[in-house]
Amino acid sequence: MTTRPFEQWFAANNNQSIEAYQQYMEQTIKTLEHYFTRGTASFSGTTPSQAKEQFYSLFSTLVPYEGVDRDALLQKTGESILRHTFNPNQPTCIAHLHCPPFIPALAAEVFISAMNQSMDSWDQSGAATVVEQEMVKWLCDLFGYPNGDGVFTSGGTQSNYMGLLLAREHASKRLWNWNTQQKGLHPESHKLRILCSEEAHFTVKQSAAFLGLGEQSVITVPTDQDYKLSIASLKQKVEELTEEGLIPFALFATAGTTDFGSIDPIPSMADLAQDYNLWFHVDAAYGGALQMSEQHKPKLQGIDQADSITVDFHKQFYQPISCGAFLVKNQTSFTHMTLHADYLNPEEDEVEGVPNLVGKSVQTTRRFDALKLFMSLQAVGMEEFSRMIDTTLEVAKQAASHIETDSHFELLHKPELNAVVFRFVQPNSPRQEDAINTWVRDELLRTGTAVVARTKVDKQSCLKLTILNPTTTVEDIDYVIQEIKRIGLSYTERQEA
Repeated sequence: MTTRPFEQWFAANNNQSIEAYQQYMEQTIKTLEHYFTRGTASFSGTTPSQAKEQFYSLFSTLVPYEGVDRDALLQKTGESILRHTFNPNQPTCIAHLHCPPFIPALAAEVFISAMNQSMDSWDQSGAATVVEQEMVKWLCDLFGYPNGDGVFTSGGTQSNYMGLLLAREHASKRLWNWNTQQKGLHPESHKLRILCSEEAHFTVKQSAAFLGLGEQSVITVPTDQDYKLSIASLKQKVEELTEEGLIPFALFATAGTTDFGSIDPIPSMADLAQDYNLWFHVDAAYGGALQMSEQHKPKLQGIDQADSITVDFHKQFYQPISCGAFLVKNQTSFTHMTLHADYLNPEEDEVEGVPNLVGKSVQTTRRFDALKLFMSLQAVGMEEFSRMIDTTLEVAKQAASHIETDSHFELLHKPELNAVVFRFVQPNSPRQEDAINTWVRDELLRTGTAVVARTKVDKQSCLKLTILNPTTTVEDIDYVIQEIKRIGLSYTERQEA
């Protein structure tokens, strides 16, 4: 067999390439095993400056003139980087919507990276395109879209942007018979308004800015005591905007707010969207996984009435970052985005039925992330997956109950999903409570005891547990709660000493 230059660096059909790949992968797994079994800490406690110092203590330069030995490279990478990253596989890493990934999904990542398919055109992806199309069909069926379509995305930010992009295009066509894609923004587009709750994701305003409508186009609606959008306030806002000569064109519902996991009243919002001819988008990046649970999917009732849906898989579907999807109720909605390039997706391909997915995405080069979800669901199955979702919600419910009955804590809400927001309280020193809650979170992080989140409610510093990990038990949460209490009380003692 002819030896080709540089082939030791690429996975190819020759012994040298295959051996190099196997050795790198085997040593990589051993390095990961070392850090998976290093203990029970969720984090090393290192500070940003310490992490940078430790990195450069082992890597004197970012790009050496001559390459580094494989074993030395992996050892240094493990010691200076892996050692000081957060470990979402630990049951007490419960701060953010940052999930432990399924092992079958990690196996899929090996296939994805090695095969390096690009999902923009059939002649760069082959069977990978078929898998994504079939997974999208399954998702449309899951969410009640018999005539729907969709595409895999990098996550909620991209999906929410696409939802509002299509909403703008739909409104421009309906109101003014205007093609924004060809002509730019219509002269009256400054009157367009998007409605969402005060707890909606920041990407609503970000998307409005990117779409040329400006943040001023986003009208936030007050929420009720459960942090859900108020329907009465929504109706009032729509009527006020209309009377002012402004044009409400999109209604944005949240199925799982970032802080509280609250789900807006989707059925009532769907009715109102229909009454006022608004594009109805549901951001189910967090809560979309409830559709997999027989017990909890009624919480998403009415989601099938949305014009578009955001769902993330790197949250409660336990996929490695990044992995999400954007779905539309009417598959023709994507015509607002389609462009043709002769080298990539020529029009004759469409006539001949060649599937080029680039016409449904704001990305061109795109990873084969659908394989991760496919392999995970094949391995785990619907029944087991449903039990995982149910377990995390039950643990959150019990955690809230334990917090509520302890006089050292104030529970801020009853969890609807698996996020629990609360704060340590000190009746004798109420003015110190913000400082105490900040100190508690930092101490947990510094010691590696647990990773919990910080947030603010009514300008007060609070703590948050996000219990995505189905291996996290009530006992794990009780341990964290007791540590929070211990640290909180010790802060008071230090101040009094």
